[in-house]
Amino acid sequence: MTSGKTQAFATREFFERIASAVVLGTVVLGALVLGGWPFALIWIAAGVVGASEWFTITRTSPVLALTLVNAAAIAATCAAILLDAPAWAVLGIAVLAAGALAGLARGGAAARLNAVIGYAGGAIVALVPALLREDPGIGIVGPAWMFAVVWSTDIIAYFTGRTIGGPKLMPRVSPKKTWSGALGGLAAGTLAGVAVVLVARGSGVAALPLWLVALASAAASVISQAGDLFESSLKRRYGVKDSGRSIPGHGGVMDRLDGFFAVSLLVGLYLLVHAILARTALPA
Repeated sequence: MTSGKTQAFATREFFERIASAVVLGTVVLGALVLGGWPFALIWIAAGVVGASEWFTITRTSPVLALTLVNAAAIAATCAAILLDAPAWAVLGIAVLAAGALAGLARGGAAARLNAVIGYAGGAIVALVPALLREDPGIGIVGPAWMFAVVWSTDIIAYFTGRTIGGPKLMPRVSPKKTWSGALGGLAAGTLAGVAVVLVARGSGVAALPLWLVALASAAASVISQAGDLFESSLKRRYGVKDSGRSIPGHGGVMDRLDGFFAVSLLVGLYLLVHAILARTALPA
C-alpha cells in the first residue's frame, strides 16, 4: 500500500514538473520573441526571487527586509544599464546597494558577504539575458543559445544518467548524478548550442567559426553542471531539500535556474570584456 502511494506521488510530481516546464518555457520563449521590457522584467523577477531564496538558504536575516531592498537595488541597477546610463551612475547604484544590504544584514562578516552575493548574483541573472537580447549584433540568438545549452544539458544529463547509470560524479554532493549523465549532458549541450547558431545563419553571432561556437557551448555546458552541483552542495550544507516552492514539481527559482545562473556569469564576463574592448578600440 505504501509502495503504491509512493509511486502515485512520484508520478504526480513528474507530471507537475512537465506541466511547469511547459508553462515556464512558453512564457520565457514568448517574452524572448517580444524582447524589450517584457523579456527584461521576467529576468528581473527571477533575479529578485533567486536572491531571496539565497538569503533564506544561507540564513541571512532579516530575509524580508533584505529581499525588498535587494529588489529595489536590482531594479535600479537593471534600469540604469538598460537605459544606457553613464558608467559612474551604474557604479554608484551598485556601491550604494551593496553597502545598504551589507549594513542591513544581521550577523558578522559572513552575513554581510551573503547579502552582497545575493545582490550581485540576482543582478547578473537579471541583466545578462536582457543585454544579450538588446545587443544589435547578437539579438535573439544570444539568449536562445543560452537556453538551448542549459536546457539540453539538464534534460539529457538526467535521462542519460537514469538510463545508463554507472560511476557517480560527486556522490557526497549529489548522490544521483553520474559520469554518464554529465558526459551525455555535455554532448547534448554542445550540439544544441551549435544547432542554434547554424539555424541563425545571417546574424552577427552566426558569423562566428563553428569550432569557437562548439567550444563556448561545451564550456557553458560544463559550467551549467557546475552550477547545479554548487547548489546541491549549498543545500546539503544547510540541510535544505529545495530552494523554495515557487515552481510546482521543481522547487524554487534556484532549483530551476542554478545552471543558468552559472552560465550567466560566463556570458556576463564576455559582455564586460566586449564592452571594454569596444570603448578602448582606436578609430580606424
